[in-house]
Amino acid sequence: MGRTVLVTGGSGYFGTSLVDLALERGDEVRVLDLNRPGSHAGDVDFVEGDVRDRARLRAACEGVDVVLHNVAQVPLARDRELFWSVNVVGTANLLLAARDAGVAKVVHTSTSAVYGIPERNPVDEDTPPRPLEAYGRAKLAAEWACRDAVAAGLDVTIIRPRTILGHGRLGIMAILFEFVAEGAPVFVLGGGDNRYQFVHADDLADACLRAADRPGPGAYNVGATEFGTMRETLQALVDHAGTGSRVRSLPTGPAAATMRAVTGLGLAPFAPYHWLLYGESLWFDTARARRELGWEPRHSNASMVVESYEWFLAHRHEIGATHGSHHQSPARLGLLRLLKRLP
Repeated sequence: MGRTVLVTGGSGYFGTSLVDLALERGDEVRVLDLNRPGSHAGDVDFVEGDVRDRARLRAACEGVDVVLHNVAQVPLARDRELFWSVNVVGTANLLLAARDAGVAKVVHTSTSAVYGIPERNPVDEDTPPRPLEAYGRAKLAAEWACRDAVAAGLDVTIIRPRTILGHGRLGIMAILFEFVAEGAPVFVLGGGDNRYQFVHADDLADACLRAADRPGPGAYNVGATEFGTMRETLQALVDHAGTGSRVRSLPTGPAAATMRAVTGLGLAPFAPYHWLLYGESLWFDTARARRELGWEPRHSNASMVVESYEWFLAHRHEIGATHGSHHQSPARLGLLRLLKRLP
């Protein structure tokens, strides 16, 4: 018999991958979410609830050995109040509930956004965080709550992933996939020579569960070990698709300013994270996770973006029919539709 594992946000994009892998390993799984699990609904114990509701959290943590905490308002939400109430206060609530319930281990999924634009690459766990926008600042504050919980005696490990891809990933990526499927140009900022690392949802889930197995607090940065520049990643996708789509360059300064302006007018789906970091290099040194967790990513940038695109094609007729998290729903194009017409 495995452990009893609580997955917060277990009905969301990445939470679903975590639930799948935990069940595969033989764990008893409980899901806390606002939405019922789409898959494995009969295989998990579901608690409908919000991380801002302390009573529901106490109920969800009762009898649990491990908590895998993934509930978050992501950059596409563009809501500072939700960033704070969900990502910070919700995490603090969860840590208190876990402590009071005698949970043995908490694994908190953070983000690479806590690093902002690093002064140098690769980024490791000792690189000073300096988030540049509200989402990253809120996620860093959640990490501080985790460290406070460790100081109070709770075993908490932090996992920081690079941008997550894999089957079922939509959100802002759905715009890229739609452009490629229709043979429209896709864009990089400047020459697209910034090195940009992704991580597959399955590889990230493996890292989280390995962290849950390891006693003692820690922090791990995880990302693909096979990756290249943004242009190389997009070129691999358009080469695979064969639709006539091409990778084109936009001048970095004017493009970022335009992204910010049209988003402020509600005419495009970007968040500050996108215009600040899309054209920047950021990649992780994953040596600590590989050494201490025995973790090895199985997917490259190219393989995961192709897999994500193929899932999009196979399910394109269904997309938008159901409502899920931001990463499970396609972002709205807005004025970006005009870019499809460029030769």
